[in-house]
Amino acid sequence: MTARFQHFVAIDWSGAKGPRQKGIAIALCKQGDAAPCLIDAERRWSREDVRDWLLNGLPDDSIVGLDLSPGLPFIDQSGYFPHWDLSPSSAKELWRFVNQLCTEDPHLAASSFVAHPDFRHGGGDCGQHFQPGAGRLRLTEERQKRHRLAPSSCFNLVGAAQVGKSSLTGMRMLHALDGRIPIWPFDALPERGSVIVEIYTSLAARAANIPAGRSKMTDGCALDRALAELGSAPHDPLARYTGHATDAILTSAWLRNSAHDPALWKPEKLDEAAKTEGWTFGVL
Repeated sequence: MTARFQHFVAIDWSGAKGPRQKGIAIALCKQGDAAPCLIDAERRWSREDVRDWLLNGLPDDSIVGLDLSPGLPFIDQSGYFPHWDLSPSSAKELWRFVNQLCTEDPHLAASSFVAHPDFRHGGGDCGQHFQPGAGRLRLTEERQKRHRLAPSSCFNLVGAAQVGKSSLTGMRMLHALDGRIPIWPFDALPERGSVIVEIYTSLAARAANIPAGRSKMTDGCALDRALAELGSAPHDPLARYTGHATDAILTSAWLRNSAHDPALWKPEKLDEAAKTEGWTFGVL
């Protein structure tokens, strides 16, 4: 399957407030061993910019990894919001619901979802759908523990460890891309052309033998050592090193190594999660 894709793109995403995000980085590499390069390295991307680049600037036959969750937990309780009559029944319905609820939020933000009384109660920090402890997890997130990873619940919308806002803003973008670029596994892997998958940058770090807790590289030497573990040549030096930039570069190289593996496209119980929760590419 490695010849199936000609380009390998990794996007470090952000759900932060504001029109442009310092946390967004896009890296791309081709087949071979050349290190990935950042797309417009000095650009402060907006979420709309990323959407438009995917629609108009993406090279042919690309696999695109998005570092966000495309779905909320569903399987554990047979519903996203199991005690709510209007709960969507599929991920694509969820994307549409989030987008409609947040249509007045600029910059593909999801503030209206976070503030909605059906998802937060009493103005407190804990929404009614967030459970104590780790919170509800998707099936693929439960599986991530096998890779020595520590996933957070997408219902976590508060504090430094929250991942929910990033995922909700991503759902708005996925809604805009739906029907224009296949999004695996909600759409079948096409025989040709590009496809979008969910990634977890820490998987690339594990594959590069980076110890847990040290995956955020902010210097060129550490990045080159990690790239070498993935069979990649050294990268061209960057003007600024951030964890977002190095995550994107390393994960792009990891995608180049991993996209050919048929097993990664057919993880156990994928069929159970494909319509509602999605799956993190690379998790078995």
